[in-house]
Amino acid sequence: MRDQAEELRMLMLRSQQKLGRSIAVVSGKGGVGKSNFSMNFTTILSAIGKKVVLIDMDIGMGNIHILLGKTVPTNLKDYLVGEKTIEEVMFEGPNNFQYISGGSGLSGVMEWDDNMFHRLIEAFEYLQKNYDYIVFDMGAGATSQTLDLLVSVDDIIVITTAEPTSITDAYSMMKFIYFKDPEKDFFVLCNRAFSEEEGLETTSRLKLAMSKFLSKEIVVLGSLPEDPVVRKSVKEQVPFSILYPNAAISKKLTQIVSSFVNFKVEEATIPTNSTFISRLKNLFSRRS
Repeated sequence: MRDQAEELRMLMLRSQQKLGRSIAVVSGKGGVGKSNFSMNFTTILSAIGKKVVLIDMDIGMGNIHILLGKTVPTNLKDYLVGEKTIEEVMFEGPNNFQYISGGSGLSGVMEWDDNMFHRLIEAFEYLQKNYDYIVFDMGAGATSQTLDLLVSVDDIIVITTAEPTSITDAYSMMKFIYFKDPEKDFFVLCNRAFSEEEGLETTSRLKLAMSKFLSKEIVVLGSLPEDPVVRKSVKEQVPFSILYPNAAISKKLTQIVSSFVNFKVEEATIPTNSTFISRLKNLFSRRS
């Protein structure tokens, strides 16, 4: 007969559930290759055996389906207004990852009413229970409509380039989110670097600025090189990690994905009161 302590342990285990991690990929400005990174990051995660869903949240400018060479008949807007189920707006990408298109008309429904918000929560709850990772490809910059989501996700991956304006905007983006949630984990990557040294200098500047001015430590994922295969793969509408698996950028990104996955203790169970969904619900209830 089991003692009370064992009964309590079993109850605690049942109250916990391994849930998928939520990741927002952001940039301070456009034109840094954020969507291409999101797509290839997701493709590689899926290739190493993770169940992943990529959600295009680039409001009014969604382009993930274009990068994949697909025409999608439904999108996130159709789900939010109640015309489709979440399964009906999900499509299969390379290596079996799933993706949801934002749709060019999504900007018209981003001022959530209660019904839209509850449908969004229901969708995210379903995805978090059924996928290892939910990757949000966010629009450049931060708006009041997207801030709640950025504050709620588990991890933020910040994409920058070596251009001074890009670095400044990346820092401003992190600072903006930090003031809303000082505990948020930031992962920084320099894209389109012309050398390892340039990439290291760029990420080091951001790391130093966050540490010096905000006393916040961030994680440097590294850098991806400027590589002609990226442009070729965009024209072919196939992820470069699939079309050119032996290219320098593909090998580097595979290492970065591995580092990111290993950085997180994935097998740890997550108490249900500290999940991405709970945080989003709490933020919305305070705003209502």
